[in-house]
Amino acid sequence: MIRMRTSIVIPVLGILLLCAMIIATGFGAETLPVSSVLEVLSHRLTGRAATDLSLDTIVWQLRVPRTLLAAIVGAGLALAGAAMQTLVRNPLADPYLLGVSSGAGVGAAAVITSGLFAGAGVWALSGGALAGAFAAAALVFVIAVAQGGLTPLRLVLTGTVLGSAFAALSSYLVFRSSDPAAAQSVLFWLLGSLAGADWTKIVLPLCVVIACGLALLAASGWLDGLTLGAETAASVGVPVKTLRIGLFALLAVLVGVLVAVSGGIGFVGLVIPHAARLLVGPRHRILLPSCALCGALFLVIADAATRILVRPTEIPVGVLTGLIGAPAFLILLGRRRYQFGES
Repeated sequence: MIRMRTSIVIPVLGILLLCAMIIATGFGAETLPVSSVLEVLSHRLTGRAATDLSLDTIVWQLRVPRTLLAAIVGAGLALAGAAMQTLVRNPLADPYLLGVSSGAGVGAAAVITSGLFAGAGVWALSGGALAGAFAAAALVFVIAVAQGGLTPLRLVLTGTVLGSAFAALSSYLVFRSSDPAAAQSVLFWLLGSLAGADWTKIVLPLCVVIACGLALLAASGWLDGLTLGAETAASVGVPVKTLRIGLFALLAVLVGVLVAVSGGIGFVGLVIPHAARLLVGPRHRILLPSCALCGALFLVIADAATRILVRPTEIPVGVLTGLIGAPAFLILLGRRRYQFGES
């Protein structure tokens, strides 16, 4: 298998991501040239007064936060997917395996259909989704531990079953609602969207993604051992039980925060880790930053595409990532020489 030299992967991906973010900022109901985007960014970053206030508002207040949030969410989902696949040693695992996304859906549906957390204003939907996500993760943890521990099989089965139950509960809340627009609102949120991005919604996911990414990177050696199996990992000094609990808690927080601000954007956390393994190999020290950059690049491009495919309206970004991710995943795993967790 031909892989890029790891010394050039990070710089190349970083440059591609920066270019994609600048270009993506120009896309929307009205396409802006790159020169206009760079002019606004230059004025803002150097502290100079804007020469065109309307252009400054469109670029800096609306599109830059959205593009940044797309990069943050894409990076976080890719990191969560790589860590989840290592935790359960399953190439089909994605960040939503623990039922966190379905739990967040229950919280979001409750807010939309009943006005729960109405006093929180614009944070009501994100707050309800975050509460549902954490409640779902806690329930999965308690049930898995009660049944014998956080083994890969128990996590997969418990998360899958409870995820289906939470999805059914979301449907029930929509069915019981007297608001005819509730179903459409819940569906749009579940499919994922970055349309509500602003500067206030960036701080929390950015801090969480950075903190979780650094924690995963610090434990990269242990993650390499865990990929080979619990017995092999324990034989080389990896604290398997503690590591699994720590990974579970970290992933619950990471995925819960990301889903709360963007909804359920599928396939990013499933496809990107496999693509990164083909690019740089399975060692987590280089795999994790590669996943983060690839995930950010992918979601920035996908979000930009949702704004121009059916202008002046836009489609949920989860629809596009699914249409791209499903065939891409089949192609990646169809490579004869690819094997998950290979040395």
